[in-house]
Amino acid sequence: MQTIISTRSIGDQDLHTTTMRSSFGLVKRSLINTRRLPSAFLPSLAMPMFNMIAFSGTFFAITKMPGFPTDRSVNWFMPLGLAMGSAFSGVALGFSLIRDLENGFYDRLRMSPTSRLSLVVGPVIATWIRVTLVAAIVFVAAFLLGARPTSGVLSYICSLIAALGIATIGAGWGLGLAYRFQDMRGAAIMQLSIFVTMFLSTAQVPLDVMTGWLHTVARVSPVTNIFRLARAGWVNESSPDYMSWSNVYGGLLAIVILSALSLTFAMRSLQQIDN
Repeated sequence: MQTIISTRSIGDQDLHTTTMRSSFGLVKRSLINTRRLPSAFLPSLAMPMFNMIAFSGTFFAITKMPGFPTDRSVNWFMPLGLAMGSAFSGVALGFSLIRDLENGFYDRLRMSPTSRLSLVVGPVIATWIRVTLVAAIVFVAAFLLGARPTSGVLSYICSLIAALGIATIGAGWGLGLAYRFQDMRGAAIMQLSIFVTMFLSTAQVPLDVMTGWLHTVARVSPVTNIFRLARAGWVNESSPDYMSWSNVYGGLLAIVILSALSLTFAMRSLQQIDN
């Protein structure tokens, strides 16, 4: 009995080690491809920069609305731009996966003696690294445009957590769709779903100023909670208690649940390919 338990423990440990080694191998490959193909990375950087500049400049007068939570439009729209860029960084994994499926490279990965979990974990970790780099650049650009945090370092941490969470959700969703369709038919769904979920929330205006069906949808949307987390340290300068657990836990909970669902969708879709 002790021999069986010992052998099983060693086997589990070897599997875990192999999974992590394979995952970081895929991380390295993804980052190398980013360096070799900057065109695959630049859109995820251009998206948040463009959205932040365009929205904060075009709708700068939105801060004059009674009760608007900040007098700096860039404080409101910077988290939106970062969220959009992070979401597209996540679903971009789906485009990369489709390319690997079409050229046959992914068949070689599936034949490798490693856990299928590494085929999802590796790309997701690489996405976290890219999103962190994008967030750092966006934070600097936002500061130059006049954005000022209201809670110091915590402001940046909350926005970064929200960005990483949205990237994870987008990654699971993009990979799952790519596994399901295995060609560019899923690309339109990936992009359209990002825009629909983002703009049916508090992406552009606070919930208090919405009316009609949009208010109803945004009020129950989990993305609204994620935006509340992302903006926790950038709005409501007059309320020092805004950076509180009651104002951020909803976003954290939404990230955990949606990430679990999207990554489960990706894993189950991968299993269908194997079957």
